[in-house]
Amino acid sequence: MSVSQIRFFFEDIPDTLRARRKLRQWLFQVISLEGKETGAINVVFCSDAVLLQMNKAYLNHDTLTDVITFDLAEPDQPGHPVQGEIYISLERVKENAAKFKVSVAAETQRVMVHGVLHLLGFNDGKPSQRLIMKEKEDFYLSLLANNRD
Repeated sequence: MSVSQIRFFFEDIPDTLRARRKLRQWLFQVISLEGKETGAINVVFCSDAVLLQMNKAYLNHDTLTDVITFDLAEPDQPGHPVQGEIYISLERVKENAAKFKVSVAAETQRVMVHGVLHLLGFNDGKPSQRLIMKEKEDFYLSLLANNRD
């Protein structure tokens, strides 16, 4: 039996995340609407330096990025739950929020759901895949926006 949980962590940066319970419920909803079960998911917020090091070590990319996702699901298990780790550079999120003229909270939510979509098996390597990913992000962000307390 798998553990169904979504946890938030902060590595080398201050904890600034608000509305954890609401975000957690929303991410459970995203996974459920995609027809999957939630396993153990860790969302780790960190600095550019940490994410750059991970990008070099695990993906052989020497570039800054806003999110890296590690799928830890056991595919040989029928109906395996979605589980993994999502690492998010809060520095990239803040820079992208300014670039796209959105709030840091909104950009954080977009990157979080982007990571979850990767855990659900969606990719964004090709233009057609990026379009699907963006449409799904927008749909799930609209659910969160319409569910404000």
